[in-house]
Amino acid sequence: MRNTPKGTGKSGNPAAREIQEIPKARLGDWINGARPFTLSMAVAPVAIGTGAAIFASDPGVYHWVRALLCLVIAVALQIGVNFANDYSDGIRGTDQHRVGPSRLVGSGRAPARTVFTVAMTFFGIAAVAGLALVIISGIWWLLIVGVLAIVAAWYYTGGKRPYGYMGLGELFVFVFFGLVATLGTTFVQIGAVTQPSIAGGIAVGFIAVATLMVNNLRDIEQDKIAGKRTLSVRIGGTATRISYAVLLLLALGLAIWLAVFIPLVWVTLFSLLVMIPAIIIVLTGKTAREFVLVLKLTGVLQLVFGLTLGFGLAF
Repeated sequence: MRNTPKGTGKSGNPAAREIQEIPKARLGDWINGARPFTLSMAVAPVAIGTGAAIFASDPGVYHWVRALLCLVIAVALQIGVNFANDYSDGIRGTDQHRVGPSRLVGSGRAPARTVFTVAMTFFGIAAVAGLALVIISGIWWLLIVGVLAIVAAWYYTGGKRPYGYMGLGELFVFVFFGLVATLGTTFVQIGAVTQPSIAGGIAVGFIAVATLMVNNLRDIEQDKIAGKRTLSVRIGGTATRISYAVLLLLALGLAIWLAVFIPLVWVTLFSLLVMIPAIIIVLTGKTAREFVLVLKLTGVLQLVFGLTLGFGLAF
């Protein structure tokens, strides 16, 4: 428990300070540190990839164990990168300028080394699940993909030259939480990549990019101070807002294109119930609280989009 000075004592002596104790992180803080509303970025592509695999396979053929392992890998990677981001931004001092929810390291509620250990633990879980998937499927070159995913997750904000600080974070989430997660889930189940899985992977990748962009939109001014050159910092607030809306509409457009050939995919239009208010708030919002709300709405949107699209493809 850390002590920090705050204000002057009752004596009026400048040397006398009240001691404010920063409480240690509790279970709720650790759960928030995992950033639950971002976990839809892991669930949605696996749902779509599994739906595409069922659509392309013979009736009754379904590798549920492989699908479950894909889900474990994706979720563990997402939680791992969230804690790694907390650790790296915290030790750099980047989170001192943030206006969103406080982080474990930046707030002083958890030691940096502990947060680092938690991040590595989840990367380890992803690695173990990945190895099990490779053994079961017999597709050994997937080990290379797994290593690249973990390395990319760490160097998003870790290392001496994190690419997330250079405006390349959106590329990472599009590739790994869009294409790789979706196409990989389909491939390990049927040994092939299909047009629905490609379209679905691109669509869910667009939503993942939109998620990151609205998160960075909230922190544009603070990131400038911290020297964090995210894509939103580079293109500005107005372009970020427009890009967010365009990405979501493109994702929906791909789903509609699939629905022309696979009628049940029309259920994906239910995602409009969340998409429309999210776009309106992004285009008109001015406060950090509004952007935090949009971030949560985008997480819900991605989950609804992924589950309905996966359902439409599977059945």
